[in-house]
Amino acid sequence: MPELPEVETIAASLRRAIVGLTIADIELFLPKLLKNDDATALRKFRRATVSGVRRRGKMLLLSCSGDLHLLFHLKMTGQFYWARKGAGRDAHTHLRISFRNRDRELRFRDVRKFGFLRLLDTPFPDESAELRALGPEPLELDVRDFDQRIARRKGRLKSLLLDQSFLAGIGNIYADEILFASRLHPLTPAASLKAVEIARLWTAIRDILAKAIAAGGSSIRDYKDADGVDGLFQEEHRVYGRRGRPCPRCGTKIVRRVIGGRSSFFCPRCQRKKA
Repeated sequence: MPELPEVETIAASLRRAIVGLTIADIELFLPKLLKNDDATALRKFRRATVSGVRRRGKMLLLSCSGDLHLLFHLKMTGQFYWARKGAGRDAHTHLRISFRNRDRELRFRDVRKFGFLRLLDTPFPDESAELRALGPEPLELDVRDFDQRIARRKGRLKSLLLDQSFLAGIGNIYADEILFASRLHPLTPAASLKAVEIARLWTAIRDILAKAIAAGGSSIRDYKDADGVDGLFQEEHRVYGRRGRPCPRCGTKIVRRVIGGRSSFFCPRCQRKKA
């Protein structure tokens, strides 16, 4: 599933390409993609001008004139790509957006069909149910606020980092990389952290996410940005997907353990479990 760095990269590539363009048409090929309405509601976006593209958590918000918004969640395999107008489409392409005076159109493709689109007609899109439920953005939270948030939470660190109501946008890849960078075991109880460990975790969150964004995200399977460019941060992974390989810090073999139904990769020596 595309996580914060990947969706941020997609948002940046779309922002460069479509802000200021006027939508000519939107065509839906998979009705269930549209979460809260039917395809006829897309007509109101015709002749609307794209005013902004931004990420919130793992979701992508395309804002248009008239307080209209397209809210996408890519889930596991959602992708945007450009195609020539009139070009054939495969069975996994579920939406197309064409623009005035442009010979290319933007398409949304999703092999697993778990992604969704919600139409918002409001000047306050962040008050929608999907966005309102999200926690703060990790890169916008200072260490004091992070300390206060984590002090109120129970549970284990890996599960907490994946909880979108705690922090928005972190997924399995970056949770593992963050915990390795902060030398914390994924099963460490959040309530057991000392002040120095909280600060180290906050620093690791900021460092790992910033570096991943700068690298264009991680292309593990089929992720590409809207321009078809692969991310490069997978080359910097220290533990994720590296079971049996030597820890880059101490040489101990990286292990994999299922935690909360998700694969977790960590170094059993550098990330010792608390008794």
